[in-house]
Amino acid sequence: MRTCKNIISAGIHLGQGDLANHNHLKEKIMKIYAINGGPRKKHNTAQLLQAALEGAAAAPCGEAVETEMIHLYDLAYNGCVSCFSCKRKGGKSYGHCAVKDDLTPVLEKLAQADGVIFGSPIYFGNITGKLRSFFERLMFAYFVYDENYSSLAPKRMPTAFVYTMNVDTAQMEQYGYRQNLQGMEMFAGRLFGEPQVLHACNTYQFDDYSKYECERFSESEKAALRAVQFPKDLEAARKIGAAMVAAGK
Repeated sequence: MRTCKNIISAGIHLGQGDLANHNHLKEKIMKIYAINGGPRKKHNTAQLLQAALEGAAAAPCGEAVETEMIHLYDLAYNGCVSCFSCKRKGGKSYGHCAVKDDLTPVLEKLAQADGVIFGSPIYFGNITGKLRSFFERLMFAYFVYDENYSSLAPKRMPTAFVYTMNVDTAQMEQYGYRQNLQGMEMFAGRLFGEPQVLHACNTYQFDDYSKYECERFSESEKAALRAVQFPKDLEAARKIGAAMVAAGK
């Protein structure tokens, strides 16, 4: 096995010695996407997603790995509009979303993906509205209204969910966050396969806590925890990416 070169952003990562035969490589590229459902591009959620992509790129593999981070807050789109074109018998949009907007090319990319990592900060105990709307558009078209809710997903593939939240692990359990999040994980599992899951708790929320009304939280405690825990979360994310490549081969 060859080791794929590491990456920082979107790009193609070629195994050692593979450059000699580009046409052959084109047939063997593994495509891994990260979907950032949060508004910030360089903070906790985005950092963990980037680490997962780096883990995928660095994983031992026998083929090239192409990765891309997609920031949903850059896109103008809505959730499902209940047109039901994706369910219409014989319709041209049967099995895929008929709405045309900024999300359309993303859905087309993901239909050809070999793995997807979904990431979100937790707002009021659940994923962001932006990611929820994305899931409505991605997944509803793939479910058939038959007795078994059969799947029209183009293929099974490894997926993962990465969550970041201000509460600690005990509060996550106490407030029912895990149960809230498992619903979307279940739907993704039925379509694509059982997902990997990472909960990053008690995250460092602000660059400078003194600028915000936040007496409920101790900046020094948050900073101390981040110094110890967040590197572990980053490593867990890298392992998720590596496992995704291994599962997708």
